[in-house]
Amino acid sequence: MSKKLVAYFSAGGVTAEKAKLLAAAADADLYEIRPAVPYTAADIKWTNPLARCNKEWIKREKPALADADAPVAAHDVIFLAFPIWYYTAPLIVKSFLEQYDFAGKTVVLFATSGGSDMKNCIKTLQPSIPDTKLTQGLMLNGEPDAEALSAFAARF
Repeated sequence: MSKKLVAYFSAGGVTAEKAKLLAAAADADLYEIRPAVPYTAADIKWTNPLARCNKEWIKREKPALADADAPVAAHDVIFLAFPIWYYTAPLIVKSFLEQYDFAGKTVVLFATSGGSDMKNCIKTLQPSIPDTKLTQGLMLNGEPDAEALSAFAARF
């Protein structure tokens, strides 16, 4: 088993594609973070004030996870992938971080976005795993180069 894991949440499929590319480049195992109640296209339509994603954000309601069997314990490095929502990680990422013990592990964030950056991610996610160092990784927009991904992953 690889000592590296790419754990990702993807509501629309874009982040899933990038996570798979990084997993291949890093020779890492892959795990999908899934909500207990899957998101529909209407649920993530942020321009609708009544959309589920907006309601969760307003209430700071962390969605329940579909399972509790992510292979976190067996890995030393976890690349954590997600789309940027509200200038940070979706609340389900906090659900994931709070479900497992990340002590002694390296957690590297990477994200996809239509226009936002990652600058708020460490600040908003660190309280979920206070004893673990989070490292800001890459924004994986566009078509990433396999060599560049391999070089990035090799740093950890």
